[in-house]
Amino acid sequence: MRRTSGKVWLVGAGPGAPDLITLRAAEILGRADIVFYDALVHPETVALAARAEKIAVGKRCGKHSTAQRFINKRLADAARKHAIVVRLKGGDPMLFGRAQEEIAALQAAGIAYEIVPGVTSALAASAELGVSLTQRGLSRNVVFVTPRAGAGESAHDWAASVMAADTAVIYMGAGQAQLITDTLIARGMAPAAPVMVVENASLPQQRSRSCTLRALPDASAYLSGGPALIMLGQVYAAAQETAVPALPRALAA
Repeated sequence: MRRTSGKVWLVGAGPGAPDLITLRAAEILGRADIVFYDALVHPETVALAARAEKIAVGKRCGKHSTAQRFINKRLADAARKHAIVVRLKGGDPMLFGRAQEEIAALQAAGIAYEIVPGVTSALAASAELGVSLTQRGLSRNVVFVTPRAGAGESAHDWAASVMAADTAVIYMGAGQAQLITDTLIARGMAPAAPVMVVENASLPQQRSRSCTLRALPDASAYLSGGPALIMLGQVYAAAQETAVPALPRALAA
């Protein structure tokens, strides 16, 4: 199929903090003609696209958002009018970002595209906690999963992946904390297994709470509605033993 003159860049905005965007992403945003950005992208990151038309397209878990097929069409339409089109996604486009659907739509339309990776929130949360996802002799593998399934999608066995991993990070799971607890205990995970819940990783309002798997639903009830990760594994055992309720960084400074 004949290529159009415009190009679409699928750009990772990082976990939240605007200074965690990559140099390549910032440079492309500075040249962009039009930017379609997700709800969780920091306003200062969006502002890097100083000369671009900026269009919010939602994509917040559990909230009203723009239909994916409509986003796909808008990207293709924009590439026929503009040289540099940016689809700005929270975290990394290739991890729970529905990037493959956009790639497929662009390929079908004969439109050139390029991916710009971003820092995913699991890495930002690990940096905030000071706990490595992998540790010699303790954790040699990591899995990223989500229990969520979209409308019309078949069920998937996310719990099997968690049970098989040394360290697991559950994305978009805070609203299903009771289901996660019940499912993993039923599969044989110890109720006392160590868990960390991290909300708003990398942002000034970041909060973390250490708990056991059994107490996960209660810990999740303290969240304020920001994006949260559930992190499980023996790497968090020391934090479980010594943790105190974490203050937001702005207050702790």
